[in-house]
Amino acid sequence: MHKFARFLPFLRWFPMGGDAVKADFMAGLTVALVLIPQSMAYAQLAGLPAYYGLYAAFLPVAVAALWGSSNQLGTGPVAVVSLLTASSLATLAAPGSEAFVALAIMLALLVGIIQLLLGTFKLGVIVNFLSHPVIVGFTNAAAIIIALSQVSKLFGVPMGRSEHFINDIVGVFQQIGDTHMPTLAMGVAAIVLMWAVKRFKPKLPGVLIAVVLTTVISYAIGFEKKATLPTDEVADPQIVTMILEYEAAEKELTTLNENALANDAEAKKLEQRKPRNEPFILALRYQADLLHSQAKVLEEGNGKRLKELRKLRFEREVKADGKPGALHRKDAAPAGVNTDGETWKIAKIAKGEVKLAGGGEVVGTIPEGLPSIAMPNLDMSKLASLLSAALVISLVGFMEAISIAKAIAAKTKQRLDPNQELIGQGLANIVGSFSQSFPVSGSFSRSAVNQNSGAKTGMASVYTAALVLLTLLFLTPLLYHLPQAVLAAIIIMAVIGLVNFEAVKHAWHANKHDGAASIVTFIATMAFAPHLDNGIMVGAGLALILFLMRTMKPRVAQLGRFKDGTLRDISVNPGIPTSEHVVAMRFDGQLYFANVSYFEDTILSALADHPKATYFLVVGDGINQLDASGEEVIHHLVTRLKDAGVTLVFSGLKKQVLDVMRATGLFDLITQANIFATEDQALAAVYERLGDAAGDDMFCLTKPVAA
Repeated sequence: MHKFARFLPFLRWFPMGGDAVKADFMAGLTVALVLIPQSMAYAQLAGLPAYYGLYAAFLPVAVAALWGSSNQLGTGPVAVVSLLTASSLATLAAPGSEAFVALAIMLALLVGIIQLLLGTFKLGVIVNFLSHPVIVGFTNAAAIIIALSQVSKLFGVPMGRSEHFINDIVGVFQQIGDTHMPTLAMGVAAIVLMWAVKRFKPKLPGVLIAVVLTTVISYAIGFEKKATLPTDEVADPQIVTMILEYEAAEKELTTLNENALANDAEAKKLEQRKPRNEPFILALRYQADLLHSQAKVLEEGNGKRLKELRKLRFEREVKADGKPGALHRKDAAPAGVNTDGETWKIAKIAKGEVKLAGGGEVVGTIPEGLPSIAMPNLDMSKLASLLSAALVISLVGFMEAISIAKAIAAKTKQRLDPNQELIGQGLANIVGSFSQSFPVSGSFSRSAVNQNSGAKTGMASVYTAALVLLTLLFLTPLLYHLPQAVLAAIIIMAVIGLVNFEAVKHAWHANKHDGAASIVTFIATMAFAPHLDNGIMVGAGLALILFLMRTMKPRVAQLGRFKDGTLRDISVNPGIPTSEHVVAMRFDGQLYFANVSYFEDTILSALADHPKATYFLVVGDGINQLDASGEEVIHHLVTRLKDAGVTLVFSGLKKQVLDVMRATGLFDLITQANIFATEDQALAAVYERLGDAAGDDMFCLTKPVAA
């Protein structure tokens, strides 16, 4: 069993007692009640239809538990990864479109492969490149962006998608006057209800209660009102013209994109042939870029046209036989024309038809049955664009998962294996991509619910997946009338807990460089939104630069003899005795290419201040590493100082430093006589060599120091 457990880690759960089975089932049921509505909300956050959240909450949840190392970690759709998915794909396809869905599934596959490879080759330490302050800054910004991205759904107004998220949010707030009050009421009621349950009855599933109540109310009051009519039933000729122009532009846009992709594909085929026809390939590339540019301009213009149409409000004529008739501008129907009294707005235009919305938006029809199992559609032309996003999502998702798992393991005393957790998360995303899932990760809120509900093993997550399966098979019609505003409220409530400015303040107090990295990451993520991966890359790059800057000038202490006989830093203890014959200096840091010049400069500067010194002691207790550049500088210093009548002496050098010295011949140049275990041994030997010339030296160990 132990041999197989290496490849099938879930075998460690068995045998299971009756109490464990019962506890896991109840925990799995509780988590499922939270996961089902949350997953649908996060799917929409990722730019996908809501039901894709249920697909992501099915197989990935079970696979991550079966092959992970944590017994309580709950995997599935999460806010940050969902937003990263949306931001990564927004420039490649229209959110919600078939192309967008295909790219999201492909992204899940890439994320899974990266995580699986990192885990298999035990490279989990790579996540250390994303420091905690950087993650704190990114998470705070992402939480705020996520919450703001849901405001439009709370108010029931459209939100544009551009290269600048801040402009999109400003556009939303400019439409506050058009707020659909029933939608706002649904959203606010859901927020208040979830807050109240969490505050006063935390053991109850507040999310589920809010979903059930608002769905029932939505059905009872007819919250959703929609209608479809042909374009020729729009009474205003000017609006008909705008609609026709919009449809014509959409057709042209489709043609431009298809031609651009065809040119790209043809250029790639020609690149594989020999001899390569470079002029023709360049011409195809140029033509494709030109078509892409034209498509982008056309798309922006058509977006503005649709935005103008959506601002308009209409009322519909009611004919004498009671059937609906022409569509008129609000309060602009001819005298004597009866209208239905409803206020309509244009929701969508397609295939010569205008789809109208007269109420709030709901989830709508969810396909019944399981997701189809199929190989993800791999668009190799988008591979390069997706790889950087996949790497960021892999690292951020895993850091989120492992930090949650560690927090829970601290309570349960379970031993975690980060590399096994990477394998579990990787397999979850790979399997998920074959069942139409977008990227997933570990969830803090659901993991906490899992643990607090008494989960003993990962079997609880298997039960959760089974309950999602039952929902997909039998319960999806019940979710039709769930208001979109409630899904927005669920997301907002979930991410509020991620905002933690106290952690940024704490990082600043711990180290100004860490605090700066956290603040810059926060600002960069907000500024680059919706391209969040750029923000975290800036933060990670800055953190590495600041780390190098710190190590380029490590702390250097010139030492004097303190009254208790120990050597202390003279800058911290001014006035303590030093020597004119011996200079002692402690170097606190590894000696490598970035700081060797600083090491050399400090030694030469100290000797310049002590012209009579004939010995220079380097206290090397703090030197943890020595590279080729450091060895070369020491070699040069030993020779140069020897010619100047100064002997370089070392104490407290670690084994790894001595190994480098021996391997390069530096040890023989310095000689064993000038390398000592402790600074006191070094000084005793030095003063023995100096003899009577330094008999009155206050540095000398044999001379008592005045109290």
